[in-house]
Amino acid sequence: MSYQQIAAPILKKEAIAANIYRFVILCKDLAKTAVPGQFVHILPKGSTLRRPISICEIDAEQETLTIVFEVKGEGTKNISQQNPGETMDVLGPLGHGFTLLPDAKKVVLVGGGIGNPPMLSLANVYGQKAVAICGYRSASIVTLQKEFAASGAKTILCTDDGTAGRKGLVTQCLEEELCISGGDMVYACGPRPMLKHVAEVAKKYDIPCEVSMEERMGCGIGACLVCACQLEREGKSVMGHVCKDGPVFCAEEVVW
Repeated sequence: MSYQQIAAPILKKEAIAANIYRFVILCKDLAKTAVPGQFVHILPKGSTLRRPISICEIDAEQETLTIVFEVKGEGTKNISQQNPGETMDVLGPLGHGFTLLPDAKKVVLVGGGIGNPPMLSLANVYGQKAVAICGYRSASIVTLQKEFAASGAKTILCTDDGTAGRKGLVTQCLEEELCISGGDMVYACGPRPMLKHVAEVAKKYDIPCEVSMEERMGCGIGACLVCACQLEREGKSVMGHVCKDGPVFCAEEVVW
């Protein structure tokens, strides 16, 4: 795993929903090597512990990365208070990303809440070959719908309470899509219960599935062993680490 630590200039900042921010940062070499599904580890000012944030968009030509995150604690609050003209202490790109299929005819991207941003980088790769199913609790936190549509992907919006898009769960829409015309791969990122059900639906239709897992992290490079997760490989139970072995895993090897 090759990564760098840089002081990345902040080019743009935007509050795109309540407590959800989008930053565009100049990363040069990082933007040229990053792939969908990887993350960056950002050091908040005044903190000693970094915060892992998924990469939302990769622009190798402009040498930028876009990150979207929700303020959940002191660390992400401090990051959100930075402004264009300042720099972020960024370590990355980290982890293993999604498997890209150049010959795929159809892929389905499933995002739940703040798990939607990393799906956008995949939508930008696959364009019209992708179906993006975006799930949120309610209309107040819906984000990135214009960006998903601009990628060329067929975009389906779901909310738990029906205040935007369809009322219901992303897994209902996923099953409908797979039942109609199958797919070459299902990609997902979101809460663990959602990922478990997405994996079950994909298995039902015998379609490969990759999931991006979330766990608390310390170092982000596999040294501290905080972000352990249980896997099953070759019939044996093993412990993997989300930062180093993931965050993307084959859904069938995750012990839910």
